[in-house]
Amino acid sequence: MNLPLIDRSQQHGNKIAIATTEGSFSYQYLLQTSAKIATNLLNNTKDLQEQRVAFLIPSGFQYVATQWGIWRAGGIAVPLCISHPKPELDYVIADSGASIIVAHPNFEALLRQIAQERNLRFILTSENLPETVSLLPEIDIARRGLIIYTSGTTGKPKGVVTTHQNIQAQITSLISAWEWKSEDSILHFLPLHHIHGIINVLSCALWIGAQCEMLTKFDAQIVWQRIIEGNLTLFMAVPTIYVKLIAAWEAADKDTQKKMSAGCAKMRLMVSGSAALPVQVLEKWRNISGHFLLERYGMTEIGMALSNPLHGERLAGYVGKPLPEVEIQLVDERGNVVSPGTSGEIQVKSPGVFLEYWQKPEATAKAFRDGWFCTGDFAVVENDNYRILGRMSVDIIKTGGYKVSALEIEEVLRTHPHIQECAVVGVADSEWGEIVSAALILQSGSNLSLETLRSWAKERLATYKVPTQIMTVEELPRNAMGKVIKPSISQLFLTR
Repeated sequence: MNLPLIDRSQQHGNKIAIATTEGSFSYQYLLQTSAKIATNLLNNTKDLQEQRVAFLIPSGFQYVATQWGIWRAGGIAVPLCISHPKPELDYVIADSGASIIVAHPNFEALLRQIAQERNLRFILTSENLPETVSLLPEIDIARRGLIIYTSGTTGKPKGVVTTHQNIQAQITSLISAWEWKSEDSILHFLPLHHIHGIINVLSCALWIGAQCEMLTKFDAQIVWQRIIEGNLTLFMAVPTIYVKLIAAWEAADKDTQKKMSAGCAKMRLMVSGSAALPVQVLEKWRNISGHFLLERYGMTEIGMALSNPLHGERLAGYVGKPLPEVEIQLVDERGNVVSPGTSGEIQVKSPGVFLEYWQKPEATAKAFRDGWFCTGDFAVVENDNYRILGRMSVDIIKTGGYKVSALEIEEVLRTHPHIQECAVVGVADSEWGEIVSAALILQSGSNLSLETLRSWAKERLATYKVPTQIMTVEELPRNAMGKVIKPSISQLFLTR
């Protein structure tokens, strides 16, 4: 059996699949190029047989062709984050047990060194591809296809493994719910090491034969210019991006504002996800665009699970109802299903739920109860719609659409020569959802400014994990067991 995502694209031929500033690329060209990349990866073998291939490529055609090439060669795609410093890239490469690294020339210096240190095969996207294509293996959809790294409550990120079958289920659920069509055109500026960018935008577009226009990074002026041009039908972003687009609209002159709003009105759907959407942002965006943003809820381990309706009433502050093929239940601490109006932990069953945490059988087993995946998120059903209340763990921070582990950041901060002890929390923020905030006990006689700490931390952590605010304290609030009381620390930041 071959992969339906790849097979389906054959019927779209010369239709444009990927548009970038460098040019437009047809489905036919994507098939040809990904077959050559697969041939190169195979290197005279018949099948990569689930070897992990880590790749670091900016958003664009090369990213997509490489991802497809890995899949067509029988490998597991491990997308790396373009903003991560070397220690984080090295961790993902080592933890996934990648045997091949594929890199864009921009990242050669960073990744060639890791490849040499770990004795891994290293391929640059600028290298010539083979002229002839070898016989590619048949890939069963039950095979593992993707490992996305996500922060958990236990510190270091875990590799979330999805099979091609899981990926297909995640895609088809959204295609059905949001009525994707081959005539659709979407602008893509989201990170491509994250489920939102990989599945909801890119893979849904390619499954249905739509056009995906890819920007290497988000830029409010460029995005508004594309909206004004008026040939987009779908738009998906995180709340932080909507905040930036609102600011750009407010800074524009009246004539430009009219053009911006008219461009939005031509679209059939605008979606917000990856973090809670503040109601004031939803209302401002509605006034600007005429769109009541469709909020949905999902996570790396499950794909999307809940969504407001495409047609019908959407409620501010709610994430709607279960998507097609998704079952949801809310349970109390004892695992009993709660009655409507009572809050409980969200548990999910669906064909889109991930296979396992990579080489972490205990963590995988702990994440499931009687076949249900335990999300760690609390919700309540009101008016037949789900409302997310927050996370069970205070150690997970959601900032700008990213899920960040406070424990991982604390581990890094404790290696700073001036920091004796620390506690990291998320503090509510209207733009970012939460901002990473660190309470620090400094070594005797030491001083540490936020600017100095941030520049030190950026060499060790992804930018979105670096604390945005710090506070020096004499001691951290703790309970009788010596455990730091994080809600008290969050309160300190809010009341200072």
